[in-house]
Amino acid sequence: MISLRKIRAFVAVFEEGSFTAAAVREGATQSGISQQVKQLEEALNAVLFIRQGRIVEATQAGRQYYRECAGILKRLDRANQEISATGSQSGEVRAGLMPTFTRSALAPALLRFREESPGVEIRILEAYSGVLTEFVRKGDLDFAVVPALPAAVGLNISLLLRDREMLVSAKGRTGRHGKPVRLAEAGPLKVVLPGHQNTRRGNIESYFATNGVEIAQRLELDAMMGTLDIVRNSDWVAVLSSIIMAGDYDGRQFEIRPLVDPRLDVDFVLIEPARRAMQPAARLFADLLKAESERAVAAMAWGG
Repeated sequence: MISLRKIRAFVAVFEEGSFTAAAVREGATQSGISQQVKQLEEALNAVLFIRQGRIVEATQAGRQYYRECAGILKRLDRANQEISATGSQSGEVRAGLMPTFTRSALAPALLRFREESPGVEIRILEAYSGVLTEFVRKGDLDFAVVPALPAAVGLNISLLLRDREMLVSAKGRTGRHGKPVRLAEAGPLKVVLPGHQNTRRGNIESYFATNGVEIAQRLELDAMMGTLDIVRNSDWVAVLSSIIMAGDYDGRQFEIRPLVDPRLDVDFVLIEPARRAMQPAARLFADLLKAESERAVAAMAWGG
């Protein structure tokens, strides 16, 4: 008989790529997870994984079965919610956001959420995309917002926001706050960049190389508040998405200029566990966050 326990064990091994990691995730022993998967394979009369030492690779049958099993678990989760939950007025929301969103869209979205769902506990984790992605994949977060990433095992990915990149410098650096800028004509630049593990780093570097942007110095800094502080008080600049600068629209602290010829866009996506249905309260908060993000970006929609 194929039980939900066996299905969950199989899904955990598939998503973790390891019997050991799957056992940790499921709160079980490695031998117990192995036995569940073995019994499942016997019941199906099919090989789901190829085992070579510690390397576990899904077969074609395993990949096909995973898609069906993830869908089953998600539908079951949704059914349980519909029977036991009271909509968006109770429960707990666990969301992961990058500093890009906690600096701008979080506060208004969170305040609106508290008004609409006062009985819901909400927990926000601020971190960068790699950490957030891992937390979501393991099911420790209901969802997270990260820069666009390729399809990934164990995740559902949907577009939350399309934004554009801006050149950010100290107030009065050129006296052209809000005016489009062609970076090839603005160099040489002393630029603060995120680390190489950040998806945006590769996109920005490719933009520099493709468009003949002259870089005098690079400073790698994976600290958004630190980046802004350096830019505010020096001749260093940064390339940042418009949403994080929405609160500085008035130009009192920074000079913000949209990149043109060509413009550089950045997509942010919402990621959630493939095997779970998002709870109504989490969906409400995600929708409010999306609305506030779109509002902030619209306010920064200068020409070019």
